[in-house]
Amino acid sequence: MTSTKYNRVAVGGTFDKFHQGHRLLINKAFQVGKEVLIGVTSDKFGGMKGEIEPCNVRMSNLNSLLKGRSGYSISRLDDPYGVTVHDETVEAIVVSPETEPTAFQINEIRREKGMKPLDIITISMVLAEDGKPISSTRIRRGEIDPRGTVIKKISKNL
Repeated sequence: MTSTKYNRVAVGGTFDKFHQGHRLLINKAFQVGKEVLIGVTSDKFGGMKGEIEPCNVRMSNLNSLLKGRSGYSISRLDDPYGVTVHDETVEAIVVSPETEPTAFQINEIRREKGMKPLDIITISMVLAEDGKPISSTRIRRGEIDPRGTVIKKISKNL
């Protein structure tokens, strides 16, 4: 297991239909950071993805998951960047391949402001049993459950 490398690490997301991919993202942030700053998309910002759970529910779910852990804070994200473009004490960001382009944008903004770029730690996508990535969208559609198990549809052939 990798020892802690960074004092402050950021991670952000919608965290709707909390699944194994989210768990990997959060666990990696705790693995590499002493303090983890977790940003959760607000209802307005996250709502651009479609029908999602309310922000307060998603934040509460995260707090429940992290019960017993210390060294973290959870805040609402109203834009893709959160504190990462203002707080020079943040040293790294943990992202998925899906959100990696945002990390590159954050570093561009930080460079323009004369701030040190963040180290970007990209985790792998967690695959469902069908070999496709687990995603909140697939869970909402009823294709898979949060563990990546394919939900069998019963055909109605009469």
